[in-house]
Amino acid sequence: MERPELPLPQLHAFVVLAEELHFGHAAARLGIAQPPLSQQIRRLENKVGHALFTRPPGHVTLTPAGSELLPAARRALADLADGLAAARAVGDGRAGRLRIGFAASVALTVLPGLLRTFRHRFPDVHLDIREMTTTPQIAALHDRTIDIGLLREPPADEKELRFRTVLSEPFVAVLPSTHPLTAQRSVQVAQLADSPFVLLPRMVGPTLHDQIIGLCTAAGFTPQVVQHAVEWQTVCALVETDLGVSLAPASIRRIRLKGVAFRRIEPSTARTRVAVAWRRNDHDPLVAHLLATISQDPPDRT
Repeated sequence: MERPELPLPQLHAFVVLAEELHFGHAAARLGIAQPPLSQQIRRLENKVGHALFTRPPGHVTLTPAGSELLPAARRALADLADGLAAARAVGDGRAGRLRIGFAASVALTVLPGLLRTFRHRFPDVHLDIREMTTTPQIAALHDRTIDIGLLREPPADEKELRFRTVLSEPFVAVLPSTHPLTAQRSVQVAQLADSPFVLLPRMVGPTLHDQIIGLCTAAGFTPQVVQHAVEWQTVCALVETDLGVSLAPASIRRIRLKGVAFRRIEPSTARTRVAVAWRRNDHDPLVAHLLATISQDPPDRT
């Protein structure tokens, strides 16, 4: 048997009349005349197939069928109100789900403060945070599996995405604590020429990788890379084992390992940047809110 469709305006009129039990009072509360209210109730009764109210002169009461319908009608109206409110919140960017990709080193710089501020401003937004290196972030933005990325050294030839620098920081030398160069306060890049290197593989961050290789080339040598590691935490752990040295963003100094030392490098003009990335022509209000949060609370430059 096909279930009858119950129009919400008729349910609204029914609930108000059930609460007032007076056609005149209910019509005034609804802001309509009494005849249209009576018509709404008649239409609803025709759909139900039974009278919902008794109508003795001067007195209105619910029938058993009306008493049965009333809780369901109230739930339907409440569910609609909740749905409309939720839809408005998502449309306004006050609720919903925002998927953010971030490079591990960003967790040492801008990420904690940014997320703390954003969650304070938009507590009803669910943040889906995914750790991934630069190249996977670019792919995820194209595939629409993340909405926004926080990455290091975005590619220069990307046409479908937009980037905004949020942090610029210098490089440091990452040395085993037993390395002779730890006796110096700063290190010339050329002084690392005879040391083996531990680096991130180029495929996970081509621009940053090429930048580090470029620092070595400018100092007159090509680094002898003996080991690759995808995360800076792993790079530092391998350096601690005396496997080699590395060049890394200065924020890596926040990784505390007993057997690792960090030193400023010379020349000190080279810097690496963290950028926020998003799709061109993306009109998601949540993305706009996160970008605005970054603009309003810019991170300190290292």
